[in-house]
Amino acid sequence: MVITSDVTLPTEEELTVTEIDVGSPSLRAASFHFGKYCENKNNEFVLCRSELKDPRKCIQEGKEVTSCALEFFRKVKNSCYHEFTQYATCIDKSSCKQEFSKCRKTQEVFDKCMLDKLNVERPEYGYFCRPKVHDTKRPKPAPEPPAIYPDATPELPEDYPQPGAKYGSRFHVFY
Repeated sequence: MVITSDVTLPTEEELTVTEIDVGSPSLRAASFHFGKYCENKNNEFVLCRSELKDPRKCIQEGKEVTSCALEFFRKVKNSCYHEFTQYATCIDKSSCKQEFSKCRKTQEVFDKCMLDKLNVERPEYGYFCRPKVHDTKRPKPAPEPPAIYPDATPELPEDYPQPGAKYGSRFHVFY
């Protein structure tokens, strides 16, 4: 990718955030509850990225998603550490593909703890696939103006003669 001198990149300080140091089994174990807990901030970030088409303009939204994740994992550690660890360990050790199906009993214990202590219910199957409307406080970006090419070929005048097709209609399909 080539960048010109007029492109400004964010500084190191702007990009530095506290990282979430959890492994894949822990992320898989917490994924449904984490997705539900941080859904609004994540949707705001994804909407920003898709509307503005410039990741540099969405750094603050990305930091909010990361801080939400840190807050979530701290709450899980303080409230349901034992249940979470059992569930994540089961996911890690039960199969090489880290399947959920082999750990339904530990999942049930973890889900109950999350509901009782943090009031975060595990979303039902297909929840994240449903289309949702996200309400945002950010102003809607201006639509992109149509591309204008100064060297484009001028259009034919309206009264220009248009002869019929030489070999009949183009819409006939011959088999």
